[in-house]
Amino acid sequence: MNAVVAELERAVGAGSVATGEAAAEQAHSLVARLGTPLAVVKPRSTAEVAAVLRAAHAAGTAVVPWGGRTGLVDGCQAEGAIALSLERMNAVEEIDATGSTMTVQAGCILANACDAAEAAGLFLPLDLGARGSATIGGNVSTNAGGNRVLRYGMMRDMVLGLEVVLADGAVVGAMNHLIKNNTGYDLKQLFIGSEGTLGVVTRAVIRLRARPASQNTAFLAVDDFAALPKLLRRLEAELSGTLSAFEVMWPEFYEFVTTEPAKGRPPLPRGAAYYVLAEMLGAHPEADAERFEQVLADALEAGLVSDAVIAKSQAERAAMWGLRDDVAQPFRNGPAVTFDVSLPIPAMPAYVARVKEDLTARWPKAELTVFGHLGDGNLHLIAGVGDRGARHAIEQLVYAPLAAIAGSISAEHGIGLQKREFLPASRSPEELALMRTLKAALDPKNILNPGKILG
Repeated sequence: MNAVVAELERAVGAGSVATGEAAAEQAHSLVARLGTPLAVVKPRSTAEVAAVLRAAHAAGTAVVPWGGRTGLVDGCQAEGAIALSLERMNAVEEIDATGSTMTVQAGCILANACDAAEAAGLFLPLDLGARGSATIGGNVSTNAGGNRVLRYGMMRDMVLGLEVVLADGAVVGAMNHLIKNNTGYDLKQLFIGSEGTLGVVTRAVIRLRARPASQNTAFLAVDDFAALPKLLRRLEAELSGTLSAFEVMWPEFYEFVTTEPAKGRPPLPRGAAYYVLAEMLGAHPEADAERFEQVLADALEAGLVSDAVIAKSQAERAAMWGLRDDVAQPFRNGPAVTFDVSLPIPAMPAYVARVKEDLTARWPKAELTVFGHLGDGNLHLIAGVGDRGARHAIEQLVYAPLAAIAGSISAEHGIGLQKREFLPASRSPEELALMRTLKAALDPKNILNPGKILG
């Protein structure tokens, strides 16, 4: 292994390679330790990434790509591996205002990329809670979702081109800038969502959008689940495609984020069956505000909404979104086990009821809070039963019902190590076999993020 480290130092310079305690000190994420890497390597260019992978491939040494390390499924665990951090490759290389594209290095933090797009009069619509730490490369490798999928889609829908370094160090430069390019296999799709198991993303071409001139946000109370999809479709239709978020909170979650020690306070009285955070992004500030208010008034009159409050300032808007994002506080019946699932909207009430019933049948004091991007079928569940050793049993109860309703065990967080055992609940044997074929073809020595997704 000393020979491998020496080769890495020759490839990128001794100042870009950390080993021993220096490597171990960096091996942490927002939620977990990431093992003890053989080395943490920080290349400055695609050529250096390629050199690192050539050395690792020759030695048969595992390589785990690191972005912002904000993932929640142990996808960055790097015990005994080369941790390949792209934090120094963080430049926004170009913004093409005419073509509405951004060329950006993989280590660029999402918030910085969004700021650069805004400064150019454009809009990068990806938005998620880890926006200040997550990187573009990590967003690509996990096919990140977030708060605006309803209108703009997942990361997959924003990527036009990629530069990727393969396991043997070969560089695939598919930096396409065209929206339409129907020339055979769309190779970038192999790497979007592959969690660094097929190649290391080093640069990306991202499609940008027109920057919104207006932002209108409201908190709504809804008295029964049947009204939620009717309200969603009504807002989509009457706001003519400008609805960008439709976030739903179950009452337990609403109470969780509006009572101490949480810092948030309830914008609407407690006691409703569901709460909705709705937002539209438009082009005409005054007209959009009037339209938004009228559409919500009509929904109130139609009985789809029982109460509503519209944000009148950026501070009020931030407070509303702060409730939706306040999931990092200590869970009252911890330790918390968090889940990220998707399922058909009509199946949600029965699914949540079954999970609650199964949890309390086994742990009478179990608590479950639910919230999510209901508009795109994504729910987040936080379960606590007061037993640190119960995680696997809780996972079994949460994932078990999904196969029968064509649901997914992972809506946007990926598989990593945590969900690997349960992947067959969402993918057929034939799909899994094809995934393994692709992995074997692109990474025959199994050095790229080994053990993640497929094991």
